[in-house]
Amino acid sequence: MQKSRTVFCAGVLAGAAAMAIALEPRAVVAGTDAQAAKYSIKIVLENERVRVRDVSFPPGVIDTGMHTHEFPHVGVILTAGALTFTEPGKAPETTRFEAGSVGYRAANVTHQVANPGKAPMRVIEVEIK
Repeated sequence: MQKSRTVFCAGVLAGAAAMAIALEPRAVVAGTDAQAAKYSIKIVLENERVRVRDVSFPPGVIDTGMHTHEFPHVGVILTAGALTFTEPGKAPETTRFEAGSVGYRAANVTHQVANPGKAPMRVIEVEIK
């Protein structure tokens, strides 16, 4: 069972990465003020086992607002840059990412995310249901 789940997850990640490369960035920016920018989330695949989200963080966005991820997820970084993560009761932590970096977060993590950089950041999140 574990091997088939690993193979399934690897296939989902490969498919999500290929789909993401084919899609354009989807950041929505209000006006020209970078601080007024909004981040965007587009669900590109969902079934009973996974949800794949294409998330765009425009430069200088204040934050996503505090939120909790219901499912554990793997993030595939499509564009190099940095993101600042803030969890309740903790100091903000800024992490630099290279394109192609992959990370994991457990379910029920509460945080907010900001892009302190000068260029948009795009991430594919593969949530395991």
